[in-house]
Amino acid sequence: MNVRENFEPDSANAPAVETWLWLAQRISAVVLAFMIVTHLGTVIYAVRGGLTAAEIIARVGGSMGWAIFYGVFVTAVVVHAPIGLRAILGEMTALSQRRVDLLCFIAAVLIGYLGYRVVRDFYRLGLVS
Repeated sequence: MNVRENFEPDSANAPAVETWLWLAQRISAVVLAFMIVTHLGTVIYAVRGGLTAAEIIARVGGSMGWAIFYGVFVTAVVVHAPIGLRAILGEMTALSQRRVDLLCFIAAVLIGYLGYRVVRDFYRLGLVS
């Protein structure tokens, strides 16, 4: 089943909405590419430097800069992943487009909630230590 075959003029798969979703996923991919390279580079640097988890928390936990960085990272994932999941579910399942959209919305909310919670808690760990 192809998403294009299920076109409903007033539904979430209207051409203008599809265009905006396509653009949002491409922009979030660019942001994610930068974020992933920065994250991996930082992790490799920290591990090669012999830092322990406690030392890493002491250095970057409580840092508003890192909290903003990872907040943007989570935001990019919240945009990017559900749009990709929407395309996969739309092409690979017999679910209606409305059901696919609902599932992807739920996925976005769950990813956002868990991701922002981790960012918040990691920031708070730095304030405690």
